[in-house]
Amino acid sequence: MQTVRSLDMLRKSLAELRADGGSIGLVPTMGALHEGHLTLMRQAKAKCDHVVASIFVNPTQFGPNEDLDAYPRQLAEDSAMLEAEGVALLWAPTVDAMYPPGFVTNISVSTVSEGFCDASRPGHFDGVATVVCKLLNQVMPDMAFFGEKDFQQLAVIRALARDLDLTRPHVDNIVGVPTVREADGLAMSSRNRYLSPEHRAAATALPNGMKLAIAEIEAGQAPDAALDTLKRVLIESGFDSVDYAALADASSLELLHSTPHAPARLLVAARIGKTRLIDNMAVRPAV
Repeated sequence: MQTVRSLDMLRKSLAELRADGGSIGLVPTMGALHEGHLTLMRQAKAKCDHVVASIFVNPTQFGPNEDLDAYPRQLAEDSAMLEAEGVALLWAPTVDAMYPPGFVTNISVSTVSEGFCDASRPGHFDGVATVVCKLLNQVMPDMAFFGEKDFQQLAVIRALARDLDLTRPHVDNIVGVPTVREADGLAMSSRNRYLSPEHRAAATALPNGMKLAIAEIEAGQAPDAALDTLKRVLIESGFDSVDYAALADASSLELLHSTPHAPARLLVAARIGKTRLIDNMAVRPAV
């Protein structure tokens, strides 16, 4: 596996990969890799001839009181994991390479970026949209792979690709990969390492409570009542607060307050100790 840190070297390396006419799949990450990330790599490898991974802790998607400095950085360990998965190229730019002096451009995707995580992390999705657009333009992959755990982020990226007429990748080649979970159901996340043993045990209330709420909604209970129960269960289980627990249309992310008649998604963000956990699960429409 080749590792490159400058844009000129990236372009040269990509040209060499494309020389045989093979397809390229991109998996953008912020590092601190876990099994969820590796699943993305395997999906990309199954669908494309060459896999390009990026590791970049993007400062523009962190708020002033968030964990940019504390975010784990372990390039050597991550590189070894990627090489073991057969990744062809690692793009690991410096901050200056991604945002050179004089950088003044910002991409904002409205509607799908509003509400949910945006309410407590204003500007977050502008940072995501801008850096992902840059990564897609830099690599110009045939396909790009993102985890469904960050469901709102996936919606933002798909809207970005559609609205800016991206052809490499086309919006249809923005691939969402189902969330990878621990044995006890907790969604895998780089932030799980921040949980104390006590909080880690309590955190299972999140996926378990979501499953119960979904069962109630699919059985015909009013969504708002099921969501109120979910919030109460989380607080009683040891969570400090619930940023949101909402039912939304799976495509538009429009909030739903009645039984869904199209594919829907239950989205939740909750805080336990110093850690903010997010999760989402599919909700079947009424027949």
